[in-house]
Amino acid sequence: MAGAHTTTRPYEGPLSGKRLDARRVYSALVFLPLFYLLVRYGPPLGFFILVLTVTLLALAEFYRLHFREASTAPAMALGLGCAGLLLISMQWPGLASQEVVLVIALAVALVSRLFSREALKQSLVDAAVLLLGVLYVGLLLGHVLLTRARPDGEWLIFFLILVTWAGDTGAYYVGISIGKRKLAPIISPNKTVEGLLGGLGLSVIAALAGKLWLVPSFNLVDCIALGLLLAVAGVMGDLVESALKRSAGVKDSGSLIPGHGGMLDRLDSMLFTAPAFYYYILLSG
Repeated sequence: MAGAHTTTRPYEGPLSGKRLDARRVYSALVFLPLFYLLVRYGPPLGFFILVLTVTLLALAEFYRLHFREASTAPAMALGLGCAGLLLISMQWPGLASQEVVLVIALAVALVSRLFSREALKQSLVDAAVLLLGVLYVGLLLGHVLLTRARPDGEWLIFFLILVTWAGDTGAYYVGISIGKRKLAPIISPNKTVEGLLGGLGLSVIAALAGKLWLVPSFNLVDCIALGLLLAVAGVMGDLVESALKRSAGVKDSGSLIPGHGGMLDRLDSMLFTAPAFYYYILLSG
């Protein structure tokens, strides 16, 4: 992972980010109304384009954590192309099956290293990173497309966003206010047990509110189960991305969104909550 250039910020230590950042609120005030209008009133194609765009942005940030030389740009482009094909197969399964696209992605990851000028000792790692990015960002986030395609899919998306946001918000504000006991000090020094409990509590409250406003078909058990499930899944997603960033020696995956870092930083929880939510609905329905 050696390289001379990266757009990400160096890791600043355990006290970095230990403050309220008003830019988070300003960013939400700008993006949330636009997101609501697109999901509620926009065509399915518009939502697909949104998901495709944020996926490619997040995946590019993921690849930059590893591929930092200009010569690796073709490999990154191949990975982005495979992720785009995977999302197309999830949105329009009649065009191509997900299995075929995943086989193509595997073949591309392996064969592309045969034409690379990088040292051969990097070939296995590079191929693994290329395929992992397609699965980690493309496949996991693609579950929002599957959720949107279900009956009342737009309300399910709002429910998912609401509960995921509540878990993140509860963990963040409770953690920086009263958090003392470290949850995962080696991976993410700012995560605390108190923050986790705050996220769990606010997620359940948000799920109950979501039943009233968005998905009345959910019962009390569904709300409690989904609140707890999505809060835990969100924390796992956050910690996984934190581990990836620490292995690359950076604090944020990028600086695209004020107060949030990069697109991958903003989506880290969603990468785990989206499939968890989709399969809960699938199995319980």
